[in-house]
Amino acid sequence: MDPSHLSDVTLQTAVITVSTSRTADEDVSGAVIKELSEAADIPVTFYRVVPDEIDAIRAALQEALSAASCVIINGGTGITHDDCTIEAVSPLFEKTLDGFGEIFRMLSLEEVGTRVLLSRAAAGIIDRRAVFCIPGSTAAVRLAMVKLILPEMRHIVTHANK
Repeated sequence: MDPSHLSDVTLQTAVITVSTSRTADEDVSGAVIKELSEAADIPVTFYRVVPDEIDAIRAALQEALSAASCVIINGGTGITHDDCTIEAVSPLFEKTLDGFGEIFRMLSLEEVGTRVLLSRAAAGIIDRRAVFCIPGSTAAVRLAMVKLILPEMRHIVTHANK
């Protein structure tokens, strides 16, 4: 990557886990996001577990946007009746990062086969911050973090702040 495309932006991660069945103590996927972010020297400045409710997701997102340059929301991206992360977040995107969802699904195809059709992973920019909505499975979280989010976070945040 051309280093002239990067600037010395401050990176921090906010983690929001969307689940009505998990608590913070049981949130393995949220813990993986925090662990991988901190291992990359990107501090986690916000963490919350919220239920699958549009208002709760949006309230946590607003807090997270004031605390971090990158918000990673895991869970609630499927197609069951209570999955509403995409409905809560995508209307707030000022810019969408369509390639994120496309590449995530392409990489996931190798792991889960055609079940990847059920994934609505998405990303975009809100108030000059990167926001990623990813499935809540630990394997999906690890894939998204290692292959996509961490390698491109500085690049995305740099361009979002220009």
